[in-house]
Amino acid sequence: MALEHAIMVSLAERPGTGYEIGRQFDRSIGHFWSATHQQIYRTLKKLHADGLVAFEAIAQDGRPDKKVYTLSDQGREALAEWAMSPTPVSPLRSDLGVKLRAAEFGDLATIIGELKRHRDEHVALLSLFSGFESDYYPAPADLTGRKLHQYLVLRGGIRVEQSMVEWCDEVLSALERELSQG
Repeated sequence: MALEHAIMVSLAERPGTGYEIGRQFDRSIGHFWSATHQQIYRTLKKLHADGLVAFEAIAQDGRPDKKVYTLSDQGREALAEWAMSPTPVSPLRSDLGVKLRAAEFGDLATIIGELKRHRDEHVALLSLFSGFESDYYPAPADLTGRKLHQYLVLRGGIRVEQSMVEWCDEVLSALERELSQG
């Protein structure tokens, strides 16, 4: 997926300024597709040049006009076409996995410490996502449309984080056993 598509999804849900889109990335979309505010502004400019988004300039006192972006009809068509196109399976790429393969060449206690740090980060994300689930989706069986789709993405994030915590636990157990035998 390209950043263009993530921004178009954001604008399909609600019009916004580059700043507002950046905040939405910080709060939700960014957990699944990250981008800096600079990348967002650059991409909005490209999407506008390609006719996929439009904007309305709104005058502000003492500041430059702000641009409120919307998805154009051409952008909606492009987004629909992209949404229905086949998605290739993403290959697993993990620096941590490669480092584990190289564990025999490093200090095992240091590698265990790094694994614990990763586990803590996954636990924090799992807690955050689970909080979103209970706060925003208390009755998932009643969801339809956009709210259902957002919920399903969130559930995917929860499942990934649960899996990562379990994997970290498995790896830590094995490496700590190896360290105690060495």
